[in-house]
Amino acid sequence: MMKKFSFVFISFALITLIAAPSMAAPEMVLRFAGQGTVEHTGTVMMEQVAKEVLEKTDGRIEIKVYPANMLGDYTLVFEELMRGTIDMACISVPSQFNPNLEATYINCFVYGYDDAKKVFAEGSWLYNKMNELCQELGVRVLGFQVTGFIGIASTKPVNEPLVPGVNKNVLVRVPNMDVYKMGAETMGYNTVTIPWADVYVSMQTGVCDGVDGMDTVAAWDNLKDVMKYWYQLNYSVENWNYLISEMTWNKLSPEDQKIIAEACAKVTQVGVDLAREDQDKHLQLMRDKGIQVFTYTPEELIPIFEAVSATWDNLKGKFDPVMIDEFKKEYGKK
Repeated sequence: MMKKFSFVFISFALITLIAAPSMAAPEMVLRFAGQGTVEHTGTVMMEQVAKEVLEKTDGRIEIKVYPANMLGDYTLVFEELMRGTIDMACISVPSQFNPNLEATYINCFVYGYDDAKKVFAEGSWLYNKMNELCQELGVRVLGFQVTGFIGIASTKPVNEPLVPGVNKNVLVRVPNMDVYKMGAETMGYNTVTIPWADVYVSMQTGVCDGVDGMDTVAAWDNLKDVMKYWYQLNYSVENWNYLISEMTWNKLSPEDQKIIAEACAKVTQVGVDLAREDQDKHLQLMRDKGIQVFTYTPEELIPIFEAVSATWDNLKGKFDPVMIDEFKKEYGKK
């Protein structure tokens, strides 16, 4: 009886296996480079893109995700996208090939997460401009990964954080970008440029007092054991770009181009909501650790936004003046 049951069971299993729809072997395998950790929301969204593309192409296109700078840092990855040796990426966009690419990091033009959904949506001015600039370099923009709003991490209290122009009595490290240096100094901070790898030790030893240019998650992950204060000032948005090499793009059929583009556009919108959740979670982690956390209403932040946006014309010395005029028209105070 047992032998008969086993035979029937195995026969049924074989029939089911043969009858089940099978995915075709991949016709194309794409390398997808990321800079977030394996656990980072950005990496989770990359995996979601890969899953959706695999399913909607019936297995013809497989996307392999390489997080945590496994294929190199964002500057190297961007160069490899230009050469076509890496197919896709979700990274910060470096500006060494065109300083105008720093437009996405200009301070004080995004007013909260609801506004971010519009600013970074497919078809927005920023989306079209970044895509135009990247395509000149052989890379196409497919979307954004918003990771959170920026604040100030510090080892000592900031003087009058909501009053621009008042000396904050804090020396902050800024990224090597004019947009961050100008924004921080307009707010009243003294600034210094320090290599990213040396930031923690610099705060620990007093070379600098704080850091400007990090979102809440990055501040927690990198500085939680050295910072004592966190000021959630929301003056800039940390965002990465979903990118694809034009060489890879041109190998795809129009149908497959559409599938990949739609998958990236979808996670752009979902990612904004997840960034909001990540920010709330990490603010609480800071509080639980004893870090003093300061948050503000949009109304309280208006003086900072007005002061910094009034300096946008000063960027014309480095950036295309026509682009800055377009930026002001699109995002300046109406």
